[in-house]
Amino acid sequence: MSRFTDASSSPSGEDRRPSFGALIGGLLSELPGLVSDRVELLSLELQRAGLALLHMAVLGMALTVLGMAGWLLVWALLIHGMVAAGLTWAMALGVALLAHVLLGWWAVNRIRRLIPTLGLPATRRQLMFRAPTPPEEALDEELHVPYTAH
Repeated sequence: MSRFTDASSSPSGEDRRPSFGALIGGLLSELPGLVSDRVELLSLELQRAGLALLHMAVLGMALTVLGMAGWLLVWALLIHGMVAAGLTWAMALGVALLAHVLLGWWAVNRIRRLIPTLGLPATRRQLMFRAPTPPEEALDEELHVPYTAH
């Protein structure tokens, strides 16, 4: 039983409860132990999460290298197929270059459209101390940014 909830007997035989000051003092004396346990748990979990993040980054780099090697093999097979179909090497390489330029152009445009979301526009509007933006105007501001949940 806790010393804070037990009734203690006085010398005269009547039950006394601890005073409010004694309860606060007991709570304050146990507080450092409670806090240090939580801080130690947080420290250990952060260390574990950091190591997991490091492993994920290394595996991501390995996956990137494997993906790039696979991409090169696919294009080598496509170029070989185009040459076997009658295109010259220069034409086949030109088709591959054009495909890469188009994919690069698409990726850059996609990145440009996503940049406004980095400023957290909806959160900033909610945190500003000014007249609220009508929903129609807020929707118009964000229509150019597609929903990306992946």
